[in-house]
Amino acid sequence: MSDQMTMPQDWTPEQQLFPHQVGFTCPPFDFDAAPSDFLRIAPRSVGVHGWMLHDPDYQHGLDQRKRNFGMLEDFVHCMARNGVNVAGQVGSNWVHASGLGVEGIRQHCSDLSDRYGLKFNMAGYAMVEALRAMNVEKVALNAAYHWPAWWQGTVGFLKEAGFDVLWAGNFHDQGWFDSQEAVNAKRWIFDGDLAAKSFDYVAEHAPNADAYLINGMCNFRSGPDGVPERPLQLTPMLEERLGKPVIGHDTALYWAIFRDLGIAPEGNHGKLLESFHA
Repeated sequence: MSDQMTMPQDWTPEQQLFPHQVGFTCPPFDFDAAPSDFLRIAPRSVGVHGWMLHDPDYQHGLDQRKRNFGMLEDFVHCMARNGVNVAGQVGSNWVHASGLGVEGIRQHCSDLSDRYGLKFNMAGYAMVEALRAMNVEKVALNAAYHWPAWWQGTVGFLKEAGFDVLWAGNFHDQGWFDSQEAVNAKRWIFDGDLAAKSFDYVAEHAPNADAYLINGMCNFRSGPDGVPERPLQLTPMLEERLGKPVIGHDTALYWAIFRDLGIAPEGNHGKLLESFHA
C-alpha cells in the first residue's frame, strides 16, 4: 500500500472547505486588495484564495501582458485542481493587450471554463458584461492612473463591444498632476478627495453618459486614518453625487463572480451590485 495521499480528481461539495470557493490572480508586483475586498462583502459561505502571477522581470508593459497571457491558463488549471468554483483575473488591460478582440476574449474565457470545469472571468470583459446587463450605451471613462496606451486600449475595447465612449482621460489629462511621471510615482494610491474631484470633472465633460467608469484598481486614501479604498467602497458616495451608475473594473469583476456563484453580496455597494437584490 502506498503512503502517498491521493487527492480527489473532482471535488464534491462535501470535500470543499467552503460551499462557494473563489480564486483570484493579479499581475506581478501588485499586492492586490481584490481577495480582501471581495471576501468582506461576501456571505460566510464564501472562501477566497489568491495566486500571484510570477514574472521576475515584469515592468507593467502591455507587451509583457500579451507574452504572459498563457499564464492565465496555468492559474485556472491550478484553481480547478483545488476545488475553486469561480476564478477571477484582476487587471483590466489584459483583454485589449491580448489582441484577441472582444469576441476572442469571450471565447477564451468560455474555453478555459469548459476545459477546467469552473467559471473564469477577466476584469476587462466583466466590465463589458456588466454594462450590457445594465442596458448602458453611453459611457465616460475616468482613466485614473493608467498610462495613455493603457486607457486608450480600454476605450478601443469598449468601442469594439458597441459602447459610445463620450469622454476618457486620466488624472494627468484632467489636470490634477503636471505629468504622467508624477501620476506613476503615486503607485496607484491617491489623496482621498481626488475620487470625488476626478469624477466631477468627468461628469462635467460627459453629462449625457448613462454610466461613469473608472479604470483598473485605483486606490484613494479615503478610509479611516487614511486607509486606501477602491471604487468598491466609494461607489455609493459617487453615485449619489453624480446621479448615475458608477462602475469600476473591481466591481464589474465581483459582479461577474457573484453571478456565476449564484449568490448576492452583502451590504450597499452601488447600483451594479445591488442589482442582485432587485
